[in-house]
Amino acid sequence: MQNYHRLPVWKKAHDIALAIDSLARRMPRGRHAGLVSQLQRASLSIPSNIAEGASRGSDKDFANFLQIAAASTTEVEYHLEFAADARIISRPEFDTRRSELEELRRMLTGFAKYLRNQSRSSGTPVSRP
Repeated sequence: MQNYHRLPVWKKAHDIALAIDSLARRMPRGRHAGLVSQLQRASLSIPSNIAEGASRGSDKDFANFLQIAAASTTEVEYHLEFAADARIISRPEFDTRRSELEELRRMLTGFAKYLRNQSRSSGTPVSRP
């Protein structure tokens, strides 16, 4: 089992989840309660999938969880885009979060690719922090 707390990609995902939770708390509920709830769940799934993947026995399994986390960044981005277009959040807020999510998505896909390539080329598990 790997310590996910040491992974820079998890730290970034955790920070984004905290920022989105803070944003969601400021969003009006009412008719947007479902959006707010889904945004919070999707943002939490990113660091959760990294943590779960780090506990898996193989790098291939870990890479699969990283890809799931990357897909969740796209889901979060869309929810934020909808909120900006519906004028629930400001455009600058959306732009900031989108930029963070794009960087995180690159980190996740790059790390997943690295794990898959290392596993294929060496045939042995990759040492992770």
